[in-house]
Amino acid sequence: MVVAEKYEMVCGLEVHVELQTKTKIFCGCTTEFGGEQNTHVCPVCLGMPGALPVLNREVVNYAIKAGLALDCEIAEFSKFDRKNYFYPDLSKNYQTSQFDLPICGKGGLEIEVDGEKKWIGITRAHMEEDAGKLVHSGETISTSNESSVDYNRAGVPLLEIVSEPDMSSIPEVLAYLEKLVQILEYTEVSDCRLEQGSVRFDVNVSLRPFGTETLGTRTETKNLNSFSSVRRCMEYEVARQTRVLNAGENVVQETRTWDEGQGVTLTLRSKEEAHDYRYFPEPDLPPLVIDRDWVERIRKTLPELPAARRARLQALGLSAYDAGVITQGKAMADFFDEALTYYGDAKTLANWVMGDVTRLLNTNQCNVSDSPISAQQLAELLELINKGTLSGKIAKTVLEEMYSTGKDAGLIVKEKGLAQISDEGALLGIIDGVIAANPQSVEDYRAGKDKAIGFLVGQIMKATKGQANPGLVNQLLKDKLA
Repeated sequence: MVVAEKYEMVCGLEVHVELQTKTKIFCGCTTEFGGEQNTHVCPVCLGMPGALPVLNREVVNYAIKAGLALDCEIAEFSKFDRKNYFYPDLSKNYQTSQFDLPICGKGGLEIEVDGEKKWIGITRAHMEEDAGKLVHSGETISTSNESSVDYNRAGVPLLEIVSEPDMSSIPEVLAYLEKLVQILEYTEVSDCRLEQGSVRFDVNVSLRPFGTETLGTRTETKNLNSFSSVRRCMEYEVARQTRVLNAGENVVQETRTWDEGQGVTLTLRSKEEAHDYRYFPEPDLPPLVIDRDWVERIRKTLPELPAARRARLQALGLSAYDAGVITQGKAMADFFDEALTYYGDAKTLANWVMGDVTRLLNTNQCNVSDSPISAQQLAELLELINKGTLSGKIAKTVLEEMYSTGKDAGLIVKEKGLAQISDEGALLGIIDGVIAANPQSVEDYRAGKDKAIGFLVGQIMKATKGQANPGLVNQLLKDKLA
């Protein structure tokens, strides 16, 4: 990203992912979101004297699974370390994390921005425990008169995924984050609920003179939990650093916080280096030895990842855009695939899923996984259109009724008498009436004005309340006017 033709932005990211286990990383306390403050705690996650941690095996399974999906090397030997720092939300005054021997080594993923593909390296991914949470009286720590500490989140298992500083534009950053979260959702290692803090982003930004290779001084803005916040934060931080450099001053290496309300980053503390944390091996946990059989067992559980699913849907005739929209979220992709087992026309199905189904879900602020319309019910509705039982227009009305009531399409059609009229005798009588009532349009059509027939068809559809078979109406009308 070129800033005023003078500076280039360089960005690396640290993404903290809450793993979807039922219990915490070193104890049996629940990881359930919410709850009254300090009720999901025990002596282990509170760091009481004499309490010893026991590693949750499922955390390791999820870490391996995520690492494999991100093309990372899985270490045969790794260990935990104590990361020492003093902060109110850290009850033990250290965090159990991984330092020099993480479970996942180098990997990466490919992004595409404006038609250009780019590989973004992943330096490492390591397991650690989450800290507690400061609850502020104001919107941020900087604007609060008082804060309390909730340790419910302390000990929740995290996977911290650290990228290389390979991103040079905000669109690249957003493409990386969106694809990373998508992969984590597909592997089901995390529920990826950004609004609940299940995924949090730390953004490292620096500027350097355009055309140079030496990295500039970076700032780290912590705990962003939405893509829009990342975008706005980076826009502000790039502009701020540009002003500092243009004034002949130096950017200070520091940790900053994002104030969503003001739309600014604020100084939080000076940026620590690794030696500031005085890492040393965790004495209460043995090293972790992972044999290849363990890794291969996890590899066999990997699902079809987003890129592979998009390719498969494109092979069925969907455009790259349609396949991308449908596979954006795992729940929608699963819904589509299930419906496809009942209704084989992928393109027609995609049009309905991306159109009327998505519109209904958005209007009702509903996720497809919670939709009252099942994949099988949608397929049955489309089959009624194929059979000529319903017109496409009436089918849209039926779909809304299905959403409101949860009833099957066939039952709604029967109860409300919505079946398409395909009886030629019944239609001919209506057609004769429309022809008689619109002599000018009939004359226009016979004079070569083909658009006039559209008006006549519309009048017939109006007379039948949209239930006439439009294809049959067109044919019968043309025969009459020939």
